[in-house]
Amino acid sequence: MPELPEVETTVRGLAPFLEGQRLTAVTTFRPDLRRPFPVDLAQRLTGAQVTRLWRRAKYGIISTDRDDHMIFHLGMSGRWRTEGGEAGKHDHLLLQTGAGHRLFLCDPRRFGSVDLVTGDPLAEFPPFTALGPEPFADEFDAACLARALVGRRAPIKAMLLDQRIVAGLGNIYVCEALNLARISPLKPAADVPCARLDALVPAIKAVLVSAIAAGGSTLRDYLSPEGQLGYFAKQWRVYGREGEACRCGGTVARVSQGGRSTFYCLKCQK
Repeated sequence: MPELPEVETTVRGLAPFLEGQRLTAVTTFRPDLRRPFPVDLAQRLTGAQVTRLWRRAKYGIISTDRDDHMIFHLGMSGRWRTEGGEAGKHDHLLLQTGAGHRLFLCDPRRFGSVDLVTGDPLAEFPPFTALGPEPFADEFDAACLARALVGRRAPIKAMLLDQRIVAGLGNIYVCEALNLARISPLKPAADVPCARLDALVPAIKAVLVSAIAAGGSTLRDYLSPEGQLGYFAKQWRVYGREGEACRCGGTVARVSQGGRSTFYCLKCQK
């Protein structure tokens, strides 16, 4: 599933094509993805000017001058195509601009979603109301994380994947950040010492910054809007590297946690 860096890459890739542009046509080619498209999507967006493209957690947001906000989730395999042309088999939504750009939302598995809200999306869109802070927010620091983990006996990795603790983190980048901070993903969250949390927060931010700079990680069908692969996978410290050497000289192991593969170093992550 595209995680925060992939969604951030998507939003940045869409900005040159959409920001400041007026939408001249909004077309759906099927009634639904994971759930139905808003029935008034074309009516409300056609003629609107895009004022901002931004992200919250793993969602992208396209805001307009009508105070309407189209919120998209890429699901397992979704991506936007900016190269124009005609709709393909897996293109389910088209945004066309006054400058002639034709942007297609492509989603072969149809696990993504598109919603439309009016007003402040952070307050009006239900999935946003329970989210924790963004990893790059000033409020997200070691003290904030420590407060959220008090008394929590679940493994630290599971807590970091809980979107109520911190928004937008996914399996790959949590594995990478825990390795960088030298924390075992199996350790009960409440038992992680403050000194380790002091290392974990900047590790999370550093991993995300590097991943965004690399265009994300290429998993399954994910490509940037320009059709480019993400290259952060070449920088993975532990993810997908079972049996290989960690940078400390230890060996990378894999275990299953909550149905997901966890990769970590047996030597340096305690």
